[in-house]
Amino acid sequence: MKNVRVAIVFSLVLLTALLSLAARCFYLQYSRRGHYAAISRKQQQKFVYQNPQRGEILDCRGRVLAGSDKFQVIKVEPRIVRDPETLAVALAPIVDIEAIELYKCITQSRNPGFARIKTHASAVECAAVQKFYGLGVESDWARHYPMGSLACHVVGFTSADNNGLEGIELQYHKELRGISRRNVFFADSARRPIRLKQTGDFKDGSGIILTIDATIQQFARSALMKQYKKFEAESAVAIVAEPATGAILAMVSLPDFNPSNRRSWNSGTLRNRAITDQFEPGSIMKPITAAIALDAGVVNTSEKIYCEDGNYHGKGFGRIGEYHSHRYGNMTVREILVKSSNIGAAKMGQRLGKERLYKGMSLFGFGKETGIDLPGETAGSLSPWRMWTGYSVTRIPFGQEITVTSIQLIRAYCMLANGGKIVHPFLVRAMVDDNGKVIKITRPVHKGVGYVVDPEVAKWVISDAMAGVVNEGTGKRAQLKQWQVFGKTGTANIAKTGERGYSKNDYIASFVAGAPAENPAVVVLVSVRKPKKSLGMGYTGGVVASPAAATILEKTLTYLGVPERSSDEVRIARR
Repeated sequence: MKNVRVAIVFSLVLLTALLSLAARCFYLQYSRRGHYAAISRKQQQKFVYQNPQRGEILDCRGRVLAGSDKFQVIKVEPRIVRDPETLAVALAPIVDIEAIELYKCITQSRNPGFARIKTHASAVECAAVQKFYGLGVESDWARHYPMGSLACHVVGFTSADNNGLEGIELQYHKELRGISRRNVFFADSARRPIRLKQTGDFKDGSGIILTIDATIQQFARSALMKQYKKFEAESAVAIVAEPATGAILAMVSLPDFNPSNRRSWNSGTLRNRAITDQFEPGSIMKPITAAIALDAGVVNTSEKIYCEDGNYHGKGFGRIGEYHSHRYGNMTVREILVKSSNIGAAKMGQRLGKERLYKGMSLFGFGKETGIDLPGETAGSLSPWRMWTGYSVTRIPFGQEITVTSIQLIRAYCMLANGGKIVHPFLVRAMVDDNGKVIKITRPVHKGVGYVVDPEVAKWVISDAMAGVVNEGTGKRAQLKQWQVFGKTGTANIAKTGERGYSKNDYIASFVAGAPAENPAVVVLVSVRKPKKSLGMGYTGGVVASPAAATILEKTLTYLGVPERSSDEVRIARR
């Protein structure tokens, strides 16, 4: 009887165990089927992304500013290498890497499924490693910049994994990078690939053609570098633009860097000062003020404005003097610009009044971004007119109490040179996809009036008054025999940091110019920050900036084949 009971108990325990096992099998087979199937698939799959070729960046004549080279990478999958030491010893003479380094690479990889053995491997090396189990070869792309520093701030650069970080590389990263494709490798239990499946679209990046002309860029950089070094300046900017369209033919910012040499990178060299640095422009603003005043009818080209013998003062606006304590009496608007009278400009501001002067400056684009197709642009500062004082309406006309960027200045003078018509600066002329199809570029469109000032006003300011600045005034160093140049100097004190007032030793020397005055083909801006005054060679826009602008103009006009003026025209202009 006792044996029967033991048998029954044993049978019940066995039955319970079998039922539990059956329930567990049922649970794993049906309830958890999806979970374990996914794990199995994951263990038997490997994902490799096929990277597209990043689009080229070209200058306007098709010269490569940024391109991509294909290179081969020898890789290893550490988790399936059974004897890392033996593999390292055998591989060392093939790839010319010490065995100990290869051993560390295989055994110390943070990614058990992938480790790079060698980048930029040769075809011979790639063929030789194919016989080793666990090794493979894949392709990747390396960005290169054939012209080095030449257009570095415009082109920008990428990270090691080909993400745009600055300049056009960043602004148009989405278009340049293309679309990757995922390759799914199905492997056997030993991790050997047995089948390939490709998912997703694949597309190489689009190419970008800039308005920049590498030859003109070199003219600008060379001339600017000469003055930058000669005067031991802190920084310098040069821009060359086509006034009829707003196309930027050259944009230089110093100090610069080499996109291919990361050792040349720091916060001071990477910044594109042409669009980021804002400053009080000084007298270079006077032609803009004159154009606004003439267009508003508060002055005319023939009347005389009394310039107070160099000492203008009154309630609400303090005292205004002239550069080098000049004492000017009655002068026309043209004479005010040629001699660069602060008092004459201030009186034009007073005649305009706060609201009209503010609206005029706004129409010329100050106080807001230009929309140039580069990242990081700043807007400068132009306070709302209701916040102005008597000081504002008399100082803004000659370039104080307002900050601007170089790109804003070149835009404003392109508008004057273009007969008062609104201009939007741009850098991308065209974009071409991987099939050769031209992609439309969307550019800023100005809403409202098409002209900022009357065309006749703009023409007079450029071809008469500003030509007079070069022929008779502070811009004489910019004269060219072949073409009539128009221009305006600017020498602005830099405001002190952390206290009121202006430095007596720190200046921004600027010069804006263009030619031919009768039908401008190009406009050039040169601005040099903190030329060293203690050198005793001068520090003004006429001394520091205008020679560089003249060199850039002369070489650019010759290069573009702009017709020269006759000897008779030269004699008439100099009378």
